[in-house]
Amino acid sequence: MFVQEEKIFAGKVLRLHVCASDGAEWLEEATEDTSVEKLKERCLKHCAHGSLEDPKSVTHHKLIHAASERLLSDTKTLLEENVQDEDVLLLIKKRAPAPLPKMADVSAEEKKKQEQKAPDRDAIFRATADLPSYDMDRAVVQTNVRDFQTELRKILVSLIEVAQKLLALNPDAVELFKKANAMLDEDEDGRVDEAALRQLTEMGFPESRAVKALRLNHMSVPQAMEWLIEHAEDPTIDTPLPGPALQGEAGAEAAPAAAAGTSAEGEEDRDELTEIFKKIRRKREFRADARAVVSLMEMGFDEKEVIDALRVSNNQQSAACEWLLGDRRPSPEELDKGIDPDSPLFQAILDNPVVQLGLTNPKTLLAFEDMLESPLNSTQWMNDPETGPVMLQISRIFQTLNRT
Repeated sequence: MFVQEEKIFAGKVLRLHVCASDGAEWLEEATEDTSVEKLKERCLKHCAHGSLEDPKSVTHHKLIHAASERLLSDTKTLLEENVQDEDVLLLIKKRAPAPLPKMADVSAEEKKKQEQKAPDRDAIFRATADLPSYDMDRAVVQTNVRDFQTELRKILVSLIEVAQKLLALNPDAVELFKKANAMLDEDEDGRVDEAALRQLTEMGFPESRAVKALRLNHMSVPQAMEWLIEHAEDPTIDTPLPGPALQGEAGAEAAPAAAAGTSAEGEEDRDELTEIFKKIRRKREFRADARAVVSLMEMGFDEKEVIDALRVSNNQQSAACEWLLGDRRPSPEELDKGIDPDSPLFQAILDNPVVQLGLTNPKTLLAFEDMLESPLNSTQWMNDPETGPVMLQISRIFQTLNRT
């Protein structure tokens, strides 16, 4: 009996489930050595998709292995593509590439884009040429959104007056003001600007000398550095400042004054309160940076103008120069003006219980005075357990009213 060789060595017959894109399903049998292209031709004959005489009909279709989502290569066999018995294959027609747009279509698309483009400045002027003009004061519009730091100074000026009156009504007013004065002395003797101290120590100056220089020069780094250089050979440079002794003398002077205050009439008490309060204000008087004064005067500005500029700009030389060359706003006189007592903002601040309680504390008065003359110290008072809640309430009330 004669048997053909190809039948003897024929591959394993696979039964494959084929699904077409139109939803048709059928079973195809093929050997393992059947090429993917041959199987695809048989599938196309089954579903009668076009004429196989058109070569595009075959090349525009692909077989996909459903389980692995692999695209089967036409040049490989089913065995090489690892197609197993009972596998599911998808017969998919490739999408035809989009035709290139015609020149007329391109022009229409560009025209549409130009129409949707935002108008330029000239187009806006042409479109609004016939509209009536309105004169709007830009300065008024800008001041509607108030800056907290600018308004805070006015608030502090007014709150200092209120705190002074409240403390004066207290039976122990004299002692309270003396306490505030003593706290001010302690604050001036004991506080050192950490950032300024770090700058000097990084330059190589000993910490004890740097602290002494900063206290003698009102925490000004340039002036403290000049003092350290000038007194480097001074044998008393390491002698500590007599802070405690001065405090003791101040206390000794305050004792007879206190005794007199308790025995005198109310008028004398008010006079003593006034003197103590003036003493507190004198300790917080503005001291211009001498180096900045010289630098700005060398530019041709008058000394009084320079001091006013440095006061307005908190001793910042560059900001003071801009103030002198600009419209000089705010003016030095405006720095001493308080907020309108009838304004909703000030009334809301005074109605706050936390602020009311804080105004009876001498330390709050001290904090207000300090921030009034040294705005950079506001962070210190914000972190203080006694004055921090008061400052927080003032800030919250301002932000709330400013938004509304």
